[in-house]
This record gives sequence, structure tokens and C-alpha cells, in this order.
Amino acid sequence: MYLFFIIAAFLIIVFLFIDREQLKDYYPTIQYYIICNLLYNFVFYHHTLWRYEGETAWLKHSIIEITFTFIVVPIMIIVYLRFFPSDLKGLAYLAAWALSFWITEVIFNKKGNFIYENGWNIWWSFLFNLIMFPILIIHYKRPIVAIIISIPLILLLLLFFHPALKDLK
Repeated sequence: MYLFFIIAAFLIIVFLFIDREQLKDYYPTIQYYIICNLLYNFVFYHHTLWRYEGETAWLKHSIIEITFTFIVVPIMIIVYLRFFPSDLKGLAYLAAWALSFWITEVIFNKKGNFIYENGWNIWWSFLFNLIMFPILIIHYKRPIVAIIISIPLILLLLLFFHPALKDLK
């Protein structure tokens, strides 16, 4: 049931805070996020670092992941990019977003809806958010630079949390 409330809340955010004329400007960064997230879900299919635990029998990880990947997080990315300050306040803005994502994750983890696995934990998530939000801004402004930065970061994640070859499909 909470997933319906989240979707409804984010659709309200769309109407209140998103300038639909600017969507084409945010679209490449949204695609970048979706591609990276789907790549994670593909490579780590049998070796997840985290997973969603639904509150009902029909609400499985895949349904929640698809909802977050294609609805919730893209809306958040648009709001994040749209209001990103161009001065030094940008660092505080970035920190606030990373912290708010992390706190939300902590709450869902405490409720049993977000489960850590295979060495991942709340602190890795915090670090991940501190890296993800600057990369999104970099991608928005300079996509090629963000992709070049992302490659060694992905390799580092694979070094620390690599699935065994038997876990790959």
C-alpha cells in the first residue's frame, strides 16, 4: 500500500515542481541513472547488495525496483537538477539530498523494507549517495566526463562487492 502512496506523492510533485518544458534537458541524465541502475540489477541479479522487501505477497523486489527506477528516482532527479544552486550553496544542497536519501533508506531498513546483503551496509549506502549526487550534476553538465568518472567507480564497486562467476547468469 505504501508504494501507491509514494507514487501518488511523486505524481503530485510532478505537477507542483516540474517544468515540463525542461524535461528534454533532464532526460539524458535520467537515462544515465536508469542505465546504471539496470546494469547493477543485471550484473548483481543473483548477488544483490540490497533488495526491497514488500509488505504484501504480490509486492516483490522487482516491482518496487521498477517503480523506483522509472518513476520515483527520475522525478527526484528532475527536482534535484532543476533547483541545484550554481554557487557554493550547491555543496549544502548536494549534502542535503544525499542525507535525505540516506535517512529514507535507514527508515525503510529499520521497517524491514530495505535489506542489505553481501557486505553492503548503511555506511556504504551513505558513501554511495555522496558519490551519486555529484555524478548526476556532472552528467547533467558534462555527460562524457561523468561517464569517464563512472567507469573506475563501477570497477571499484565490482572489486569490493563482485559477484562470483557462478552468480552471473
